[in-house]
Amino acid sequence: MKYEAHCVGAIWARGLFYLILLLTLAGCALTEKQVRASVYDFGPGALVAAPEPAAAPALPPLALGDVQTSQALDSLAVLYRLDYADAQQLRPYAHARWSAPPAQLVRQRLSEVLSRDRAVVNASESTVPLVLRVELEEFSQRFTSPAQSSGVIRLRVTLTRILPAGERPVAQRSVVVQRPAPSLDAPGGVQALAAATDAAAQEIAQWLAPLR
Repeated sequence: MKYEAHCVGAIWARGLFYLILLLTLAGCALTEKQVRASVYDFGPGALVAAPEPAAAPALPPLALGDVQTSQALDSLAVLYRLDYADAQQLRPYAHARWSAPPAQLVRQRLSEVLSRDRAVVNASESTVPLVLRVELEEFSQRFTSPAQSSGVIRLRVTLTRILPAGERPVAQRSVVVQRPAPSLDAPGGVQALAAATDAAAQEIAQWLAPLR
């Protein structure tokens, strides 16, 4: 009886050991198979400065404030909407994220574009009288059907002037730009949103040019 009990105990212990080993190996395999999120930004931008027009009038310096946005857009998630199913719901891609919140990326690209024609400074660190305030209202890849999508950015921009009596609005407008996505996934959405942001920045620069 003692011998049989010893054998049963040995078999049980051996079985428990193999079970623990199997679970450990399975856990390692699952860890190795976990997909790391791809990190995106808008790319390097223009690598060569555009030539200045021969007789271009000097534009006044501009103070650029931080881009404001809603809580829904204030994250690193790459977002999309299914307009054909539930356009009111923003959905994040599981394995894609931005290198910085979209509001920061938009401000950086806008500053790069505006700086081609004038001096651009931070609104919080200057006394430049002209101030550009920007609100990011939409920034997502929108699927109009399962086979078609585009990157959409919507901005509200306000130009103000700092006076002794306070800040006075000069002009305001909304800018909405969409660009087709080259593929129906996160990389395609990122490319479309980067292109839409570049176009929106150019549109804002043209709008600001005659304003003083």
